[in-house]
Amino acid sequence: MSSNRHILTAVAWPYANGPRHIGHVSGFGVPSDVFSRFQRMSGNHVLMVSGTDEHGTPVQVQADQEGVTPRELADRYNRIISEDLVALGLSYDLFTRTTTGNHYAVAQQLFTTLYDNGYVFTRTTKGAVSPSTGRTLPDRYIEGVCPICGFDGARGDQCDNCGNQLDPIDLISPRSRINGETPEFVDSEHFMLDLPAFAEVLTAWLTGKEGEWRPNVLKFSLNLVDDLQPRAVTRDLDWGVPIPLDGWSDNANKRLYVWFDAVIGYLSASIEWAKRIGEPDAWKRWWQSDEARSYYFMGKDNIVFHSVIWPAILLGASGRGDRGGEPGPLGGLDVPTEVVSSEFLTMEGRKFSSSRRVVIYVRDFLERYSADALRYYIMAAGPETQDTDFTWAEFVRRNNDELVAAWGNLVNRSISMAAKNLGEIPAAGELTDEDRAVLEASRGAFARVGERLERSQFKAGLQEAMRTVAEANKYISDQAPWALKKTDPERMATVLHVALQLVHDANTLLTPYLPESANKVHAMLGGTGTWTGMPRLDTGHDTVGGSEEAVDYLVITGDYAGDAARWESTPIVPGTPLGRPEPLFAKLDPSVVDEELARLENPAE
Repeated sequence: MSSNRHILTAVAWPYANGPRHIGHVSGFGVPSDVFSRFQRMSGNHVLMVSGTDEHGTPVQVQADQEGVTPRELADRYNRIISEDLVALGLSYDLFTRTTTGNHYAVAQQLFTTLYDNGYVFTRTTKGAVSPSTGRTLPDRYIEGVCPICGFDGARGDQCDNCGNQLDPIDLISPRSRINGETPEFVDSEHFMLDLPAFAEVLTAWLTGKEGEWRPNVLKFSLNLVDDLQPRAVTRDLDWGVPIPLDGWSDNANKRLYVWFDAVIGYLSASIEWAKRIGEPDAWKRWWQSDEARSYYFMGKDNIVFHSVIWPAILLGASGRGDRGGEPGPLGGLDVPTEVVSSEFLTMEGRKFSSSRRVVIYVRDFLERYSADALRYYIMAAGPETQDTDFTWAEFVRRNNDELVAAWGNLVNRSISMAAKNLGEIPAAGELTDEDRAVLEASRGAFARVGERLERSQFKAGLQEAMRTVAEANKYISDQAPWALKKTDPERMATVLHVALQLVHDANTLLTPYLPESANKVHAMLGGTGTWTGMPRLDTGHDTVGGSEEAVDYLVITGDYAGDAARWESTPIVPGTPLGRPEPLFAKLDPSVVDEELARLENPAE
C-alpha cells in the first residue's frame, strides 16, 4: 500500500457494564493498535476510533444489580475501561462513548435516511419480556436450543454453533440468561431493517473480497447473506437513542436497538474527532474517498454486525440497495475495506467468564506485569485465526525466553558495551562480508514484516521481526567485540556500530508491537523527541445520556503526527551520546505460575 492514504481503524466498542479482561483486548484492542501504529509509520493518515457502548439492557441490568442508574454505571465503567486501554498503550485518535449528543444526532440521521429511502419499515413482532420485571429481554440475553442444529446454548440472535441468525421466539426451551426464567413473548410494534433488500449487493461485495479477507470471516459472512431476514432496529427500552419520527420520539419506552446505534459509533466518533480538531468536515477524508481504506477489528462473535449489518446500513443510507434512494445529509458513505476478526481466547482451558470468576482483568494484569509483555503474548500466541488458550506457564516462558533473553539481551549487551567502552555511537570502519550480510538482512526485514502487517498477519510479522533479533544476537556472539578491546579496538568499534544499527532496526520493527519499550530503546540509543506517541486521557464536552446541559466526559486521544518512527531502516549517527542502559523487561520467577493459578482458583484472596 502506498503512503499518504487515509486509513480508518474502526475498533469494536466495549460494553460499559464492567471492566474488560485480557480476552477482550486480544480481539479488538492490541491487534488494532499494532495495525494503526504500523500504518502511521508507513506514512499513512490514520484515524483510530472507538468508545464505550453504553445503551441497551446489559447496562440496564448491571445498573439494577448495583443499585445505580444506567448513566451512573456507564460513567463509572467508561472511566475504568478508558484508563485500562491507555495503560495498555492503545493509540486511539478518539475513544469516546455512545451516550453523547453528537452520537445521538448521527444515529438518528442514519435511521431517518434509511426510513426515507424505504429500507426501514414497521412490523408487529413477538418480543421477549421478563415476567418478573416486565422489561424487554435483548436477544443475546435469551438462550435455548437451536431449532436448526440442536445446539443447547444458542442465543436469541444467533447460534454460535451453526452460525445461523435466529429469533428468540424460535428457540426451543428459551430461558433468560439473567435469572433463568422462561420469557414471555408479547406483541410489540417495531421498526425493521430490510436486510433482504441488500442481499444482491452484499453478495457481490463479499465475493469480491476473496483472497483479501481472512477465510473464516469471509465464509461465515457469505453464509449469513444466503438467508437474510428483516431485523429489528428498535426495542422496548427507556435507555437509549430516541426514535426520531413523529409519534415515536416522545415515546419514553421505545428506543433504537443498541446494536444499531453502536455500529454507527464508528461514524459518529469520526465526526466528533473532526469537531475536536476544529475541522468539522475532516471526517469525510476517511469515509467518502476512493483512496481511503477502512479496517474493522473485533472478536468473531461480532462478525455479523460488521460484515453484513453495518455495510447494509451504509449502503442503504447511501441509496445503494434494491430500493435505490438518495444519500442523506451526511452524503454517501464507504463500506468496510476489511473486517479483521480474531477468534476466542480461553484461559487455562476454560472459557472466560466474569460471573464464574474465570477471568483476569486488564487492570489486574497490568498491576503485576508490563503492558508490552501482555501485548507481546497476545500477538505471539493469541487467537488471530483460531481459538487459543492463555496459560500462565506460556506467558512466563515467552516473557523470559523471548522478551528478556532474546530482545532484552540484544539491547542490553549492545548498548552497555558501547556505552561503557565508547560512550557514544561509534563510527564504522571497513565492513566485512559478515557485517554487510547481517545489515542487508536487517534492512530486508522491513519489506517482509511490513507485508505481513499490511495483511493483518500479526503473528507472522512478529515471528519475522524476532528472527532478525536472533540473527543480531548470533552476529554479536560470533564477532565477540568484548575480546577485541585490547587486540583490535577499531574492529571492536565497527562491530559495535553494526550491533547498534541492528538494535535500531529491530526496535523499529517491534515498535508497533512494543511501543512503551520502543520509546525506552530510542532514548538509550541517544534519540530525542517522541519516537512513537502514547495515548492520554482528555475530556470531551457535550450532552450525555439525553441530558439537556452539556458536561465534560472522559475520552482517549493522542498526538501521533510528530512521531519520529518510520517504517524503514535509518542509519544511526556516529558521535551520538548513548543514554543510560537499563533492562527492558523483568525476568519472571517460575513461581508466578503457581501464584496466578492459585488466584484463579481462589479469586477472593
